Amino acid sequence: MPNGGSRRGGATSPDVRRATIGDVAAEAGVSVSAVSKVLRDAYGVSPQMRAKVTAAIEQLGYRPNAGARAMRGRSYTIGVVLVELTSPFQPEVAQGISDELKSTPFQEVIVAAGTIEPDRQKRCIEALIDRQVDGLILIAPWIDVAWIEDLASRVPTVAVALHGPAQNFDTVVDDDFLGAQLVVDHLVQLGHRHIVHTGMQPAKDMRRPFVLSHTARQDGYEKAMRGHGLEPDVITTWYSEEGGYRAGMEALARPEPPTAIFAGADIAALGVLRAAEDHGLRVPEDLSVTGYDNIYVSTINRVSLTTVDQSGQMTGSVSARMLLERLGGRSQPVRYVVAPRLVPRATSGPPPEAPPQIRTA
Repeated sequence: MPNGGSRRGGATSPDVRRATIGDVAAEAGVSVSAVSKVLRDAYGVSPQMRAKVTAAIEQLGYRPNAGARAMRGRSYTIGVVLVELTSPFQPEVAQGISDELKSTPFQEVIVAAGTIEPDRQKRCIEALIDRQVDGLILIAPWIDVAWIEDLASRVPTVAVALHGPAQNFDTVVDDDFLGAQLVVDHLVQLGHRHIVHTGMQPAKDMRRPFVLSHTARQDGYEKAMRGHGLEPDVITTWYSEEGGYRAGMEALARPEPPTAIFAGADIAALGVLRAAEDHGLRVPEDLSVTGYDNIYVSTINRVSLTTVDQSGQMTGSVSARMLLERLGGRSQPVRYVVAPRLVPRATSGPPPEAPPQIRTA
């Protein structure tokens, strides 16, 4: 066995040198170029060759030198930029990306900007570029599209939840416009006429036809309401539990409160449910509440939230596959649209026959 050190407990002993690609080649009885082909997942590698090299890598605990690989033109890392980790849907997308990359040589590097401020998001992206990532997946970027277009002309890029005719990058979006219409149609069919929507402010540096998912949902809600001869009623908040709670408290404090609240995201719907409880209202007997995203907590029996499924897992998986296609040489932009699906559960029902008694603070 070459002097690459032995693995004990999954790590290479600190008193021996790090195994090299030459050590792996010697252990497997193949050439260095053959090992390189396996590491790059290159075309033409036989299953037998792959098995021998993989066994040698495991035996020696070999880890490719990321800096050296980057100098040769590829780091085999994918930068994933989230707005925040507190939004349950975005980590679900990131998990889908991670799962899709498991069977490839690529490793995701996930960064959360922690804010919608464009400058902070740009700094996160630039930090990943400085580390020579091979490609980028931007989840709901609150950044002017001209900046993203310039970025994508240099680094393969996929944007998630960004609607609009991109030129240099790929996009993966849910049909948020249709999804919001499905919610409104569902509530109207149940008999509701006063339906409040909790929305979010548009991205300040973004101009139509480019919009993020929350703006597309509000557009769909407003059109569907007018299509039913109803007046839209939007409360601008934030897609968080606290944001939904504040919107719910505001809506339910009105002289004529709504009979249904369509929260723009499931996490906000959870806050609306808390507001309903604080007002002494039963859901759905006194108030119907719906969300959007179908995050895991929405499926729990004690919550059982009516929502729209857009499959965060599939969204992440598709975005990773599209980026790999870009890295494989595709240059034309592709737009992938996820079809939304209404998931009726226990939080929506017919409106009450008489206005409920709302408890005030």
